[in-house]
Parts: sequence; C-alpha cells; structure tokens
Amino acid sequence: MSIWPSAAAWYDACAEDAVLAAWRGPWSIDFAVDSDGATTTFAFADGRLAGGGVPQFTLAAPDSVWAKFLAPTPPRHYHAIFAMLARVPEFMVRGDERAFLQHAQVVRRVLEIGKWLALGLAAPAPASLHPPLGSATLAPNVTGGYVPVAAGGTTYHIYHEHTGSGRDLLCLHTAGADGRQFHRLMADQRISASHRMFAFDLPWHGKSPPPSGGIPGAWRLNTDCYVALIMGFIEAAGLQRPIVLGASMSGEICLELAYRHPDAFAGIIACEASERIERRQTPFSNHPQINAAYFVPEWIRGLIAPQSPAECVADIAWHYSQGGPGVFFGDIEFYAGEWDARERVARIDSNRCRLYMLTGEYDYSCTIEHSAATAAKIPGVRFQPMLGIGHFPFAENPALFADYLLPILRELSA
Repeated sequence: MSIWPSAAAWYDACAEDAVLAAWRGPWSIDFAVDSDGATTTFAFADGRLAGGGVPQFTLAAPDSVWAKFLAPTPPRHYHAIFAMLARVPEFMVRGDERAFLQHAQVVRRVLEIGKWLALGLAAPAPASLHPPLGSATLAPNVTGGYVPVAAGGTTYHIYHEHTGSGRDLLCLHTAGADGRQFHRLMADQRISASHRMFAFDLPWHGKSPPPSGGIPGAWRLNTDCYVALIMGFIEAAGLQRPIVLGASMSGEICLELAYRHPDAFAGIIACEASERIERRQTPFSNHPQINAAYFVPEWIRGLIAPQSPAECVADIAWHYSQGGPGVFFGDIEFYAGEWDARERVARIDSNRCRLYMLTGEYDYSCTIEHSAATAAKIPGVRFQPMLGIGHFPFAENPALFADYLLPILRELSA
C-alpha cells in the first residue's frame, strides 16, 4: 500500500526493533493494517514476527485519514489510535476487540515503525517518536510526609510532598496517577520561588495506602468523597487559602470546589474540565483477561500531544502502569460516570473565587469545545485553549504549560 512503506521493509524493521524485542514472550497475535483496501498483515508467534496469518483484527481507514496520522506533527484527533477511535468516524478496528486491546502496545509500536519509515527515515526507529526533552530537568527538592484525613467515615493516611515558598498552590493529580505528575513542574523555580507547591496522593494511589481492611478493587471515587478529601487535606496540612490546580478528573473537581467552597481558595485553575464527560468509561482497564499495566498506559498515550517530550511521556506511562487493581477504573467511574455538574456550573460565583479554565488542543476526551461550552455558562470565568498540549498539561509538557500558568499566577498575586 503506497501510503505506508513496503511490506518487506516494514517487516524487517519490526523484526529488528529493540522495543518489540523487549516485549517478546508467550503471546501470539495476527493483525492487519488496511488503507483503502490495501492490506499488510503482521503475525507474531511467541512474541516474534512470524509468517503470514489470518488477522484477528484489522485497523482500517482511508488513505486520507492515514495521511494525517503519518504527518510529522499530526493534527488533533489523528495523532494516536485511541484518539482516532474516539473522534475519527472513518477509522475503525474490525474484528476481535478484546484481542486488539490485549495487544494495543504491540499495534502502536508497529504503527510507529511504519510511520518512521513512511517519513523517509532509516531504521531503526527510536524508542519514542516524541521529541527529546532537550535539556535536563532537575529533580525538585521536595519534603514528603503523611497526614490523617477523614472522608465518609473513614480515616485515610495521605502522603504528600511540597516544595518552594510563598502563596500555597495545591496541585491535584489525574485519574489513576499520583503526585509524581508534578515533579517537573515543582522543579521550575519560576513557580516555586513565589509559591509553596503541594501535591498529595489520593487514597489507594501512589504512596497513600488503602484504608485498614480495604478490599483490592473496591475503590470508587465520587464527588462528595473527593471534595471531603481535598478540604480535609487542606486543613490537615495547614494550607492557607491556596490556589488549586487540577486537570481531567481533578479539573472537574476544581469546578465543584469553585461551586461549594469559593471562599476557601485564592484562585482555581481547572484544566481539561467540563460539566459532563460522556462515554469515556474504560471497562477493559478492569478486565481479568487484559493486562492493565500495558493497556492503561496505551489508552493514556492517545491523550498526549505529539509535541510533548519523550521523557515526560515515558514518565506518565510508567506512573499509569503502576496503579493498584481497579484504581484507574474506580477514578473513571467518577470522571465519566458519577460526575455531572450541568445543573451547578452556571451558579459558580467567580467574584468570590477567580476561576480559570485551560484545555489542551490534543485532548480528545475533554475537547476544547467541551470546555468552552462549560465556560460559556459561568459568568466571569477566563477560558483559554492551550496549543500543542494534550490531556495532562502539567505532566506531559511542564515547560510549555508554565507559559500558560505563570501569567495566571502573576495575575492572582497582583
């Protein structure tokens, strides 16, 4: 098929690829890539590229769609498999959906190798097609510890880290992740010189353990519990009317904090937030026949902008590979299930607490259009799209995100 490299060159590059070699093991899969009816089939046996086989599933799209995917910097929604599945109707996966999800990381890597060759570049393809960070990021000088926080009749031991000095800035991690998402932002002395930055791990996340007697897989987040944990942490850690920053599910809860507790905050910065997210549940992240340590990072990768540095993308994928049983699934039950603020957002009083909304160009889950529609209902809110950023702004591209964040912090200080 003309838009992709020749099958022989593609096979050879896959057979010699160090990433696919690292994944070799007791698994086998046959799948195909179809572009306007021209098909290339990949057959793996015991984790090694073998001869031809019968595809268990096929990734199919017209040349016009694959051409956008193969661009050096794809337009939004065409940059990753899961983004196209969600937002590009012409793209589809035909056949055994479970087999595709079980091997999504292999499919993604095969497509990366094909793209590398299609761009006229010589094999081997680098481990990541994202650009390198370009400069070393110093690890933040953080102080960590635990505080007890009660919510819903249960007391949790909450791990947190903080750095810097000045006005308190509370940073809330995304679904299934933990406070490590903010380490690169915490290392930015332009922020930490004037702000005491805090990040805590929700219960069951990162270094915050389950409660005594907690059953693995039982975690389910909801709005009331989430608000109680945040307000309880603020009191336990002694924060003074902080600015709060969140994205994705923590961007959603930022809107709830602005509604319920506007006087408790000096400002609220809600990223990748909207009043309601539909059809974003991920039941396969909790499926016993799917390895969540591989699948969840793959699902997450599609939410990250192609311009984001490779090292940051690797950090996010590694964090998401380490979640406990059902933790990501339990968070998404809040993010795209229980959370519904359609009857509340218009009553947010931004005169009592200044509210800012920022959304990344490449976020296909909570799109710019989603956030803009919510912002239009809130008098006095400041909404701004973020170009070249996806769903995890403070983790995937902290230097670029800081360009959007610093003017807000200066405005709040003024």
